[in-house]
Order: sequence, then structure tokens, then C-alpha cells
Amino acid sequence: MIRDQETLNQLIDIVDRFVRERLIPAEQEVAENNKVPDEIIREMKELGLFGMTIPEEYGGLGLTMEEEIYVSMSLGRTSPAFRSILGTNNGIGSAAVVFDGTDAQKQKFLPKYASGEWVGCFCLTEPDVGSDAGSVKTTARRDGDHYIINGTKRYITNGPVADTFNVMARTDVDIKGARGVSAFIVEKGTPGLTLGAIDKKMGQAGSLTCDVIFEDCRIPAENLIGAEGQGFITAMKVLDRGRLHISGVSVGVAERLIADALKYAMERKQFGKPIAEHQLIQAMLADSKTETYAARCMVLETARARDRGENVSTESAACKLFATEMVGRVADRAVQIHGGAGYISEYAVERFYRDVRLFRLYEGTSQIQQLIIARNMIKDAS
Repeated sequence: MIRDQETLNQLIDIVDRFVRERLIPAEQEVAENNKVPDEIIREMKELGLFGMTIPEEYGGLGLTMEEEIYVSMSLGRTSPAFRSILGTNNGIGSAAVVFDGTDAQKQKFLPKYASGEWVGCFCLTEPDVGSDAGSVKTTARRDGDHYIINGTKRYITNGPVADTFNVMARTDVDIKGARGVSAFIVEKGTPGLTLGAIDKKMGQAGSLTCDVIFEDCRIPAENLIGAEGQGFITAMKVLDRGRLHISGVSVGVAERLIADALKYAMERKQFGKPIAEHQLIQAMLADSKTETYAARCMVLETARARDRGENVSTESAACKLFATEMVGRVADRAVQIHGGAGYISEYAVERFYRDVRLFRLYEGTSQIQQLIIARNMIKDAS
């Protein structure tokens, strides 16, 4: 539940203005250089955007889930790279510590995440392990007061710029599946930690990913998050929240695409009148608006339920499935409305068309969301 509507409105106004005046004008520069400018990152830190979800006692804004969704929708109206650079600090890069970290871990790491001094990332996916997340092969062997980690993580968002790595590793190789997995914090510069080359991706320029490699990487035992064997449970809690966040971003991107498509349709003339007056163009605009509105409503309602303390695992998966698939359809229609211009990089819809494709893949593919939803339905009916 929103605690102070006036304060939230002020925050959203600030973010909206920042998006309009600073981020949208820099989109092309980010696309060409594959890097968010340092000056913009500094401004994000000053606005407190790196610590939106981190509790106030650790220097963050302590936003509720609903409040976070409103901000994510605003940030969604520009290139995903901007949200990505701060997104891990607010979600998968810090949430494990927020949820299950010790007091000492929270005191050490959360203030640095909140200020943006440190960037965190989340290391679950491996070369041979993606959707079957419970089958991680990376190992963490106890050795006195330390753990020794070996393995490779793949497609790690913000890996190239991260200061800490939240790593899921198998502490009991005799236990198959999720129960043998534990969660750890590994700091940058730890001997045995190396990074692969920055990935060349279809889209999302400026959002950097790479392999993260552990070779006899020795970390203090105090960097274990929670208890041994509880890492997968922690990871799923992290992803439940992250899926709602990505759903909110998807709504924001869809709203930006609709605005761009509508503007173009009202300016572009064919057969003696703006193409916005042609019924088939209107149908694409109407379908896009309707689907976006539906996604917006379901994401906000699920966020409110989560803030009330309800279990929203099924609903979070439903939001992720619908919102990310929805924005793919909206992006396709936006390109279609632009016609040949939509295939030219001069127009933002061409870039967004490529950018949004990733939303259906990371933090659980659409197919994984379908499985979660159906399995929960069956369990609840039993």
C-alpha cells in the first residue's frame, strides 16, 4: 500500500522529467557506444535510483512493490539500458541480501548498493543450465572458515561493471536438484574470479553482460547468504520480485512505443490523409492500448497483493508472461505502423523491437512462467 501518495507523485514526476530531459536524448549515444554515460550514472545516484528498493535504514528509499512498479513504468519509457544499470542494485543484485542476509551482510553491502557506490549482480545461469535452474554445476566446497568456488556463470547482467556477485553454487554434490544449492556473495578482486568478454547481443546496447568464471575462488564462510541448501529458495524469492519489476518495465516500454507510433501515424500521410485515419492503423493502435492497459492493471494489482503479504508466485508469473509477450506484440505493431521507416535505425521503434525480445527470455522464459502457473494451479487444486 502506498504510504504517502503526494511523495510518490513527486518522485514519479522527478523520474518522468529525468527520462524526458536526460535519458531519451541520450538513447542514440548509448546505442552507438554500448555504454551509459558516466554523467548520467552520477545523476541516477544523486536521485537515489540505485537504492529505490533498499530499506531506508541502509540508505535506500525503501519503496513498496507498488511504488517500485510506478517507477519501473516511468523508466520503461526509455532505453532498457538505463534501467538495467541500476536495476540489479534494486532487484536481483541486492534482494538476496535484503531477504536472507545476516545483519553484518546488510550493514556491509546494502548502503553501498543504495548509494550506487557498488553495483551488484546475480549469478545463476550457466553454460549448460538456464531454465533448469536447480541443476547448477558450479560448486562451493567448505574449507575451514572459507568456501572454494569453481564454475562458470553465463549472460550475467552488469557482470562487466559489478562490484559484488551473488552466486548460486552447489554445496552438497550428493544432493541432486535445488536442495543442494546455496547462495554466496563474492566481491570483485577476489583471487580466482575472472570475467569473460562482453557479449555482443541482438539488442539492449549499453546493458552489459558477460561470463563470470570461478577457479578455486576462495571466499570467507561469512559470505554465505542464509543457510547451506537454502540458495534456491532465496533465488526464487529474488526472481518473484524481479518478474514483477520486468513486467512494469514492459508496460512502460509499450506506452512509449504506442506514443511513438501514434505520433508517426498522425504525421505520416497516405492516400491524402494521415494514416491514423485509416481503420487498420487504428485497429493496431487500439489493440496495443488495450493490451497495455490490461498489463498495467494486473501488474499493479499483483504488486498491491504482494505488499499486503500475500503469496503472489502464480500472479507474478502470470504478469511476467502476459506483459513481456504483450510488449513484443506492441513493438511489432509499432514497426508495422511506421512501415519502411520502422526498419530504419533512425527511428526508436527499430531499436525497441530488438530490445524487448530479451524480456521473454531472462528471469524465466515465457515457457517457464507457463509451467509455474500450471503447476501452482494443480497444487492448489489438490
